[in-house]
Amino acid sequence: MLPEVSLGLWQNFGDGKPLEDQRAILRRAFDLGVTHFDLANNYGPPYGSAEINFGRIMREDLRPYRDELIISTKAGYDMWPGPYGDHGSRKYLLASLDQSLSRMGLEYVDIFYSHRFDPDTPLEETMGALDTAVRSGKALYAGISSYSAERTQEAISLLRQMGTPLLIHQPSYSMLNRWIEGGLLDVLDREGVGCIAFSPLAQGVLTGKYLGGVPAGSRAAQNGSLSSDQISERTLVHVRALAAIAASRGQSLAQLALSWALRDQRVTSVLIGASSVTQLEENLAAAGRASFTDDELAAIDRDAVEAGINIWADSSAH
Repeated sequence: MLPEVSLGLWQNFGDGKPLEDQRAILRRAFDLGVTHFDLANNYGPPYGSAEINFGRIMREDLRPYRDELIISTKAGYDMWPGPYGDHGSRKYLLASLDQSLSRMGLEYVDIFYSHRFDPDTPLEETMGALDTAVRSGKALYAGISSYSAERTQEAISLLRQMGTPLLIHQPSYSMLNRWIEGGLLDVLDREGVGCIAFSPLAQGVLTGKYLGGVPAGSRAAQNGSLSSDQISERTLVHVRALAAIAASRGQSLAQLALSWALRDQRVTSVLIGASSVTQLEENLAAAGRASFTDDELAAIDRDAVEAGINIWADSSAH
């Protein structure tokens, strides 16, 4: 069982963020009922630093509560040079898991994910690595991320044959990126696999911070995982309309976006990031508010449109 809102450490937990700020966010999240912390081998920057920082806070603050926590990590994107430091080979996944456990100072993670589908590695090999991770005790459950509906069905079948069920899929999903409604959610529902949605705030576009332009220091201003040219005026027209709906519900735009993603019973949890305790508290207030009237849903549907911000689409296109 996962909390409605989980905390992801993709951004804000590398070496560019003071450790005490990270500590404050993680401790407050746990105090407010967040029991799931989600990482990956290359979260930072630099790569691995989020796991190192989390491991230190885990050791110094959260160790007594290890059995109350779900901690996950992933491998599948670029991590180290050479042919064995990327994608979905058995060598990469299992070597990466060992490194992640070392960085975090853990004996096991609760969930280990294949971070993306690898078209150049047989799916049997990738799923076999997840099976080995679970059978070795280094992971309790197996997960996948950003797999298409078809590949997800294949992964489920392969793991079932191996005796290690697929626990959960982690896809991107938001009001501006609804691709999982085109079949993936149906597969997960039919097979009894959980869904934890990442980037439910569309990398900050659904927080309202860009309504007046691209602020200095924002993710889009840095042209990293979100670029300023992805935030078109057409998209902002829809975001402004969604903000008005949020206000009518007594919510911030971010709270509306999270509540909306959770409206579907097939979505187990949503993954948020947090750059401050204040931002964390605001977003966690969306929990328990996933009910909508038919009129509200119809109004949201008019403006919850594809915005071309799914930078993970290549993985799920296979």
